[in-house]
Amino acid sequence: MQIYNLEFTEQEIREAVAAGRLLSMEIEFSRICNFRCSYCYVPDQKEFKNELSREEIKDVILQARDLGARKVIILGGEPSIYPYLTEMLCFIDKEGLEIEMFTNGSGVDENLAALLAEKKVRVVLKLNSRNEMIQDQLAGKRGAFATINRALAALKKAGYPSADLFLAISTVICRQNIKELPAMWRWLREENIEPYFEIITPQANALKNTWLTVDSVELRQLFLQLAEIDLERFGRHWEPQPPLVGHKCMRHQVSCVVTAVGNVMPCVGVTIALDNIRNKKLAHILKHSEVVNNLKNYRETIKGECHSCEKADECYGCRGAAYQLTGDYLASDPTCWRNAADASTCAANTKTTGAV
Repeated sequence: MQIYNLEFTEQEIREAVAAGRLLSMEIEFSRICNFRCSYCYVPDQKEFKNELSREEIKDVILQARDLGARKVIILGGEPSIYPYLTEMLCFIDKEGLEIEMFTNGSGVDENLAALLAEKKVRVVLKLNSRNEMIQDQLAGKRGAFATINRALAALKKAGYPSADLFLAISTVICRQNIKELPAMWRWLREENIEPYFEIITPQANALKNTWLTVDSVELRQLFLQLAEIDLERFGRHWEPQPPLVGHKCMRHQVSCVVTAVGNVMPCVGVTIALDNIRNKKLAHILKHSEVVNNLKNYRETIKGECHSCEKADECYGCRGAAYQLTGDYLASDPTCWRNAADASTCAANTKTTGAV
């Protein structure tokens, strides 16, 4: 089983941790987005001020490279509408770094798709439902379904997916789409597109929109069903564990996030600003962060059921869910089905009014 963003092995992660190196860095070029997704981790903001300049973005990318990073993962906002995306893609490629980009497809026309293919960018297209009404509802934008499918068509015309051109579909598991996900999984496998299904991290918009919520029992049933489909139809074996279907998430061992204003965080779920790259170099921030060191030493620091779990050597749950629901990034993950009692308690404590 591969870990985190699909291609790092356990051995590579162990070696990087021992050497104090990164394997990847996630970065936001801008938080400006034209969708208003009901589950988005970015709080709803009307103005985006003080975002990093292109020079600052390039500098921190070079810092990550010097720390051993092999890949830059572009988050958002929406990268495909970032006005300097082409410049940034060419810069990252020139520096010999692999590129992965999460996108809602808004700016992915034939020209951009061709550039992505030329740079061999690993594209992760966001699609939560093959039902137009549900997809538009979850994206908070009429026409989102058509936009995503136009982008998919452009990517296919450019040669995605292939051995050299990785294409994945990013899908959040929610109440509105859970029944269609087994069929969607089979469709993606048949199309040679990597399904990237994940449990919603309960933060920002997702905490307000509780109508999205799927309980831990249903999540476990879905993970088991998808594992059975993969084994019986596609000869792939993996053991179900949250928060990513078919993959492990231990990103804090070898990665970090740099936000659009320069804050360094462990991940988009653990929204603790370790420091800002405008104040200190990335290497200094990561080396001297108590939070990072605690997450790297998770076997000693993780608490509760996650500490004593039989899977503790290879899993520490979703640190983002733990932090958002309990305020403690080292707490046991309340959303894991092995901690179903805790999940029910936290859900009751954090319930807010939602509508659909």
